[in-house]
Amino acid sequence: MMTPDERQFLLTTMWLFMRHGQPVRARAMCEALVEENPRDGVAAAAFAELLLDAGEAQGALDAIRAADFPPGLSHAEAVLETRALRMAGRRAEADSRWRRYLESRKGTERKWIA
Repeated sequence: MMTPDERQFLLTTMWLFMRHGQPVRARAMCEALVEENPRDGVAAAAFAELLLDAGEAQGALDAIRAADFPPGLSHAEAVLETRALRMAGRRAEADSRWRRYLESRKGTERKWIA
């Protein structure tokens, strides 16, 4: 089992690989992180992004739905899941997912969100 510092190091290194055009290396690290803890929403978000870039919609959905996303990543979770559903040809589900996210953000102070 990895320590939190080890996980953070791998996430940071994986992010650098992603941003510098080395998706194969980034994916290997992401797969290790998600395999060790599939509920890690931060790792799952990165993994889903890599899978979507590779055209693997169902794998991205599986990773997203197995994870617990921290509240600060609710937007990323909604965007990634919506993208994956659309890529999988499930437009109605994608539209519904995005509407649910918008409704969750509306609150009493955000009436401008339709």
